[in-house]
Amino acid sequence: MPDIRQLMREVQEHQKKLDQIRENYTYSSYQVVQDIDGNGQVKKTESSEYEDFFVNGHVIERKVKANDKPLDESQQQKETERVTKLVGKAEKTPRDQSIEGPTISISRVLDIMDVRNERRELYRGDPTIVFDFVGRKDAKTHGLAEDASKKLQGTVWIDEADHQVAHLEVSFDDNFRLVGGILATVQKGSSFRFDQAKVNGEIWLPTGAEGTVQARLLLLKTLRQHFRERDYDYQRFKVETQQQPKDAKIAPGKKP
Repeated sequence: MPDIRQLMREVQEHQKKLDQIRENYTYSSYQVVQDIDGNGQVKKTESSEYEDFFVNGHVIERKVKANDKPLDESQQQKETERVTKLVGKAEKTPRDQSIEGPTISISRVLDIMDVRNERRELYRGDPTIVFDFVGRKDAKTHGLAEDASKKLQGTVWIDEADHQVAHLEVSFDDNFRLVGGILATVQKGSSFRFDQAKVNGEIWLPTGAEGTVQARLLLLKTLRQHFRERDYDYQRFKVETQQQPKDAKIAPGKKP
């Protein structure tokens, strides 16, 4: 088995090398959020459809539909203004920093986590290196992202040939308080899973995600939500033909 710390450094470096290719791609993302009551029943469902693209290594999402209906003229104008500002921010933000919210490097995550049970498995028929991780409760952390990391546990599948994250499962194994617990507490058991796949034999892109979040808001209200995302309709642009799209050869995800 390879050294996990070195493997994850190689994953990070390989991703940086592919950033330029990613910026030639766009895809659609269909996202559904459901509010769940205390009995586990769905109270409310909302869906959104986005066009995703990359700027300076950052993914930008432009909403095109809400609850399966195209945005009206006013909504389109507001969305254009929002995306324009976000693109400007992405152009000025280093690739290894987030344009929204706190960030944490892979090397720092590994400092906070205990890695165990390294093994090889087939995932979608391809060889992967798999390992489990759990946050060290005694780790000294600074900032929201680091504080949250030591409350997590999960498993990651790394494609052995391409050194890319093929699948990730993570969950909170303890309650995590935001802003000292005054505003919200993400409760134990909240979970998330993420998938990627190789497109056109050259680039790894998201194919979907799913998660469940339970939180206490203002120490009074309990929020329970289930969300899922399906990414599809991958298209590659030819720069030399002024960004005219052509159909991608494969589309691992399809709109549900």
